[in-house]
Amino acid sequence: MLTTTRQQLLKDILSQPTAPFREVHVLRCVTTHLQHAGVPCFEDPAGNLIVGVGSRAAYRRLLRERSEQPVRLFIAHMDHPGFHGVRWLDEKRLAVKWLGGSPVKHVAGAEVWLSDGERVLGEGRLRKVKLLKQGWAMDSAVVQFNSELARHLPARQLFGGLQFRSPYWRSGKRIYARAVDDLAGVFAIVSTAIDLFKRGKASRPPFLGLLTRAEEVGFVGAVRHFDLGWLDERRRPLVCVSLEASRTRPGARIGKGPVVRLGDRRTTFDPGGLRLLSDLAERLLPDRHQRRIMDGGSCEATAATAWGIPTIGLTLPLGNYHNQGFDGGMDCPKAQGPAPEFVHGDDIGGLLRLCRGLMRPGLAWQAPWAGTQARLRKNTRRFKGYT
Repeated sequence: MLTTTRQQLLKDILSQPTAPFREVHVLRCVTTHLQHAGVPCFEDPAGNLIVGVGSRAAYRRLLRERSEQPVRLFIAHMDHPGFHGVRWLDEKRLAVKWLGGSPVKHVAGAEVWLSDGERVLGEGRLRKVKLLKQGWAMDSAVVQFNSELARHLPARQLFGGLQFRSPYWRSGKRIYARAVDDLAGVFAIVSTAIDLFKRGKASRPPFLGLLTRAEEVGFVGAVRHFDLGWLDERRRPLVCVSLEASRTRPGARIGKGPVVRLGDRRTTFDPGGLRLLSDLAERLLPDRHQRRIMDGGSCEATAATAWGIPTIGLTLPLGNYHNQGFDGGMDCPKAQGPAPEFVHGDDIGGLLRLCRGLMRPGLAWQAPWAGTQARLRKNTRRFKGYT
């Protein structure tokens, strides 16, 4: 169960408008909450937000400390599929380019919101939708407005996404939003950071948060951060913890707990780290977590793995992935048409428990298979008399 304070933080973050390369609303919201809580943060040269340290020098010091305890680099992305303005066709029609996944059925006439980066300006509807050649998402469209909404603003300054009854609402334990993927992961990192830094410890926790840009178009923010070379300077161990909200699959059901993600569509994750994470989940959430390769899509764990960083993953089972009406629910009038994403409140609470658990001192990062070895040796001794 989330506290009232955490519920408000979740609502604030999930209510922010966002699109690839247009994460400014999320960035402002998160920075305000972190500063209020006394958590240091700063932007890297690519515009990603680093949480837990206040400068590159502090980032470097943390990674170069002599310690066997790894720095836990929690990573989530601040964007969600949406569109950029391309050009005004007339006073009420804006040609747009879609970036990222999307529904491909029943999209003509779908409602969208529009922002200039400072505020949400209003709403319109999609017309003349064209799909990508591969057919898996929208490519371009025209947004039709009922009035001269923002004609005075340059088209390329504008961006938007699919709109529903509200940016965020609850129904029982379900949490609906126009963008859960991956603002729920952003929330988990911010919440974990606030918990760590409110303890007032003199030493820095071995924690970093990386809130990235433009994940939906190929992990652009994460790749740009890895290419800075800052992580190559480390002297101590490092493990990346990828946080996501991922499409429901058999064995990964909404309301049954967060998922220990064994891999994504492109790769499996670090076996030692996953052994430790699975053991931790068994202790903290017995019968309230799930384990699966979430192969409905790829995530930033693939990028971290490609850059040689040991990586593990946690994910929330997500209804209506990329706003596609796969799972029904509220505001989903037609199957596979536009729909709000949704998750379960208990799954979010479990995700926070696991994030906090991963920051505990004394976890067996250096010997995650020790318990398994002991059990196998004990079994082997039973067969000592056999030849």
